[in-house]
Amino acid sequence: MQGPRLVATDLDGTLVRSDGTVSDRTRGVLAALDERDVPVLFVTARPLRWMEELWPFVGGHGMAIVSNGAIWFDVEGRRVRQLWGMDAAVGVPLTEAIAAAVPEATFALETEHGIRYDPRFVDEWDPAPEEHRGPLAEIWTDPVVKLLVMAPGVDPLRFREATLDAVGDRAVVTWTGPGLLEISAAGITKAATLARVAEELGVAREEVVAFGDMPNDIPMLTWAGRGYAMANADPDLLAVADEVAPSNDEDGVARVLAEIFDLDVGARGASAEALPQ
Repeated sequence: MQGPRLVATDLDGTLVRSDGTVSDRTRGVLAALDERDVPVLFVTARPLRWMEELWPFVGGHGMAIVSNGAIWFDVEGRRVRQLWGMDAAVGVPLTEAIAAAVPEATFALETEHGIRYDPRFVDEWDPAPEEHRGPLAEIWTDPVVKLLVMAPGVDPLRFREATLDAVGDRAVVTWTGPGLLEISAAGITKAATLARVAEELGVAREEVVAFGDMPNDIPMLTWAGRGYAMANADPDLLAVADEVAPSNDEDGVARVLAEIFDLDVGARGASAEALPQ
């Protein structure tokens, strides 16, 4: 494939370094591609509330995909262009089925407007005020773009397999680490929304190059014309990727893109401002 017309990249573990920064080299490559009118689409599991400091890197094309494909966001207009979420009528029975299979399971609801918790969920990353907590049937008032599930003390493999069995084909279960599962509405993946964006831009899948590091990136990398797993990627992703890029801490995305597009942006690797985790 020569001259991709669209770049799709995951963020954490992929474009963003392990210390939570974006290097000068990476920022230079993103800026150079923007000048060439090549869109670089951020396709991430991050919620909207963790994206504000990354928007300046998006460039002139002004779009991003967040929450594992559940939100297509207009960056320039700072508005949700399209949202695919789960209503309570679908989601609450899912949580009941998961809790029956894994009694230790606790839940959080990620929405367009923020996060809410069941009474037992412990937010280790960015806790919201206590008024965001309550029984799921009461706090599930908006479409949920990601249902977060944790089961402290439960073997991660048993937790994952039991949850997959409980959910079945009613929703999409993904994971970016051993202790947290993320559940999206049926049919919603990074790839599904990326395909919608590519269609609007008039870009064929063969003209897309994608980068990722975790199993939730598998649909995106296998859909794109060329899919790169980072050297630090999960083995399941490495097994299906077309090629392997250097690790996120080696600016792997920037290095591959510089080669593909014949960019001369130097090898500066100093970290930029830290980003929220």
